[in-house]
Amino acid sequence: MEIVTRPHVQNFIDWSADKPEVLVLSADLTNSCEVGRWRDTYPDRFISAGMAEQNMMGVAAGLAREGFQPWIHTFAVFIYRRPYDQLAMSIAYPNLPVRFVGFLPGIVTPGGVTHQAIEDVAIMRATPNMTILETGDATEVESVLDVAAAVDGPVYIRMLRGALPRLFPTDEPMVLGRSRLLREGAAATVLTAGIATEEAMRAGAALADAGIEITHVHVSTHKPFGDEIIEEVLQRGQGPVLTLENHSIIGGLGSAVSEYVTDRGIGRKVVRLGLKDTYAHGASKAHLLREYGLDAAALVHAIERELEVELGIDEATLDAAEIGPVGVNAESL
Repeated sequence: MEIVTRPHVQNFIDWSADKPEVLVLSADLTNSCEVGRWRDTYPDRFISAGMAEQNMMGVAAGLAREGFQPWIHTFAVFIYRRPYDQLAMSIAYPNLPVRFVGFLPGIVTPGGVTHQAIEDVAIMRATPNMTILETGDATEVESVLDVAAAVDGPVYIRMLRGALPRLFPTDEPMVLGRSRLLREGAAATVLTAGIATEEAMRAGAALADAGIEITHVHVSTHKPFGDEIIEEVLQRGQGPVLTLENHSIIGGLGSAVSEYVTDRGIGRKVVRLGLKDTYAHGASKAHLLREYGLDAAALVHAIERELEVELGIDEATLDAAEIGPVGVNAESL
């Protein structure tokens, strides 16, 4: 599997070259949010707001009203916790084209509760006019810019940073409102987003080797939620539906799927895997995924429980599972 180092850095610089309306606002986390080189390349289009996120929202709103396209870069928690009133009233309510690039979503950071955005999708889903995207690999980090820029209104992006796997082919970019069908099978249906997708891909490969074939769908658009792939796999699929997300099970992907199933009268059980109404402590990503049941092993164990089987899949088997750029033709459904 290819690993790409900091794909956002140069990609964002190149993408912005012919877009003078694109500005960057940073809340004193410029290098941490991979726009240090962007600032140096376009110094006249960069605004350092300091540790004053509420004010930064107001500045972004004013710039958007003047025809600019502000791209706020900061940690996800500093987008929606302290400055939520300004975000809602100054940006979302008037439906202004501000792009919120939120780094360190969920429990990818060892920083503990002050830095872990575990309820951001829930809060942004409840905010009118807000579009929500989540990147799952290097390809989506590279292609999310076009998707967000084309939306007529505010967009919240759960962005990944650092060294990232390339799970999806470079010629299959993120598309607004389009899921990815990664695996097809009859035993269960799994929907994932963000870093949970790589975990589920490992689980899916190990389950297949054990004779259990699942359907796996990767979701990159949380809001608006639902497309023809999701409709097909939920309506026509068999067995339980499981969601795995780097977020609380309240208000995120699991809730969106549950609402979708309920609204359409689909008679399938939904099992939500994620943070169970709790805060997480500080530790490595691998430890936290295991500790709070968000990793490949947790998904395998959940499927074993639902299917009432014991497959003997251990951590070594999951670690050895081979994954890479994958996809299934949706027309096969």
